[in-house]
Amino acid sequence: MKMMSTAGLLAIIAATAPSAFAQSSLTLYGMIDEGPEYNSNAGGKHLYNLTTAAQGGSRWGFRGSEDLGGGLSAIFRLENGFDLGAGKLGQGGLMFGRQAYVGVASTRFGSVTLGRQYDSVVDYIGPLTVGDQWGGTIGSHPGDLDNFDNSQRTNNSVKYASANYDGITFGGLYSLGGVAGNVTQNQVWSLGAGYTNGPLALGAAYLNVRNPNVSFFGNSTTGTATPAANSITSPVYSGYASANTYQVIGAGGNYTIGAATLGATYSNTKFMGLGNTAQSGPNPRHLGGEVTFNNVELSFKYQVLASLLVGLEYDYTRGSSVNGADAAQYHQGTLGVDYFLSKRTDVYLVGVYQHASGVDSTGKPAVAAINQVTASNSNNQTVVSLGFRHKF
Repeated sequence: MKMMSTAGLLAIIAATAPSAFAQSSLTLYGMIDEGPEYNSNAGGKHLYNLTTAAQGGSRWGFRGSEDLGGGLSAIFRLENGFDLGAGKLGQGGLMFGRQAYVGVASTRFGSVTLGRQYDSVVDYIGPLTVGDQWGGTIGSHPGDLDNFDNSQRTNNSVKYASANYDGITFGGLYSLGGVAGNVTQNQVWSLGAGYTNGPLALGAAYLNVRNPNVSFFGNSTTGTATPAANSITSPVYSGYASANTYQVIGAGGNYTIGAATLGATYSNTKFMGLGNTAQSGPNPRHLGGEVTFNNVELSFKYQVLASLLVGLEYDYTRGSSVNGADAAQYHQGTLGVDYFLSKRTDVYLVGVYQHASGVDSTGKPAVAAINQVTASNSNNQTVVSLGFRHKF
């Protein structure tokens, strides 16, 4: 048999390559976010600095899929967070600290993924909040105590996310604790659902975390937290590190009327079984029982022009009384303006004011503690961020 010529072989490869490679995709994406920030009271002093996290944080990542046939695809995502100003890794130095997972997706039934992932509170309520839409991390609830703004991720998790059934989506996550002889220690599980129909968007979710100081707050940074250490930094709830269980029940909704969008969210957050120092964390105040926080967020945003958005938020947080002390309360107002230079580049200005009262988790008079900045040493704090953001 006569050997096929090189030219003929190349012609066959060229003819078949499109159908072969069209079955797979690989996308490089990311966001670069940086700008000056002013803090009126950072531990007692004014602070001027550059920040890379005001609108969610700089990141880059890969996502990809491969068609397996029959409506099935293999999928993966690797996402890294970084500090643009310092050129260092985010999330406590983790290489892919934002997300890292692999799994299988079906066009009819949804997806199952394994790895470091977001819980159901983040998936189904997060997109309805000011923090996700225009307020950024500083516009989130005090200390992001209900994790609506995705401050914490979940390691070693198995996650299901449904397909979209006429606007209805749902899913759940389970994280194995990895403790020999104890299935429940350090475990995390959550459930959630969402509904979208025209101008209406709704979401609800439940999150339950065992030994949260170690399994949730600790693993979301370096992953080296131990019961002897306190991984929770916000004074809003750092005194409750000894909790055996952290629980969040939340719901939210947005409704759009023309260029305006009205929004509201509610969360009930509990630190239960305080005093579990053997498996959870320190308990210097020798607390027992449980502590509850209720949070309500009300928001309004208006698309003044196709390129100009303005937003306004009021947020109220109230904790339960501990040892007869006055319950901690936090009143917070946020104002934001976002101007889009193009579809991928914008300039924003966000200002947040917070007032605290009562006694906080440390047993001291509550101080203002706007999310992701150094807490005040008084009951008032103002933070203003001016940022430049580019998405790719």
